[in-house]
Amino acid sequence: MEKQRTLKQPATISGIALHTGARARLKILPAPENHGIVFRRVDLPDSSPIPALAACVVDARRGTTIANAKKEVVYTVEHIMSALHAQQIDNAEVEMDGLEPPILDGSSLPYFQMIADAGIVEQEAEAKYFTTDEILYVQGGQTQLVLTPAEELRISCLASFAGCPVDPQFESLTVTAESYERELAGARTFVQYSDLQQLLAVGLVKGGSLDAAAIIHNGAIICKEGLRFPDEIVRHKILDLVGDLYLCGRRVKANVIAIKPGHARNVELAGLMLKKLMMSR
Repeated sequence: MEKQRTLKQPATISGIALHTGARARLKILPAPENHGIVFRRVDLPDSSPIPALAACVVDARRGTTIANAKKEVVYTVEHIMSALHAQQIDNAEVEMDGLEPPILDGSSLPYFQMIADAGIVEQEAEAKYFTTDEILYVQGGQTQLVLTPAEELRISCLASFAGCPVDPQFESLTVTAESYERELAGARTFVQYSDLQQLLAVGLVKGGSLDAAAIIHNGAIICKEGLRFPDEIVRHKILDLVGDLYLCGRRVKANVIAIKPGHARNVELAGLMLKKLMMSR
């Protein structure tokens, strides 16, 4: 019988937030059994918990944003959620001193490593999984997501972006802590140059840099250190999906086929998963 897990001790990391450009500090603390993953804005007086659940998502356009009934908001939780899911952390309190977590190097690897460095402990309660005996499906625009029964989390993903030198990109793997660290965690976020211009025009990505993202432009991918994987784009798409699916509130055992996924449809699928769990109680 697998047990629930939490951190052995608090873990802290700091850096620049992607959109505001402000200095950001994030701390992940141990939490008791059946607590789940909960965010809290420690910069706000008398702040309330923000559960990391699909039902709390208020925006999924440029990342996954969650909020509570008091409208206390946390932007871009997908990289943290992805690392927590991969490390099978069931219970944690994530404290933030602002709207956004640090972007760091644009991947989830720093978060994955900070959890490992803090240590992981098993708790007494049994681990809870999302499993299904039926097919779940969402579609919107060019995006299609299909979830089918499985005894492990396996994701097969197709990504395609105009101007990308390797296009389309496809990757399929079973997600474990080991495969995640080796194949996914280091894949960095990316943006098309045309979208970057629009974001800058409206005052966003003030903390963005080639240290933390790859830019697709005129048939090339531009980044400071070069690509970490030839198909880094699709690997980051899977990384995001691992995080967004965790918004169902449980570790996931399912086979997921994703065609051109994005946060909006990822969250929609997690919402269906959460609804199915609620109906089964």
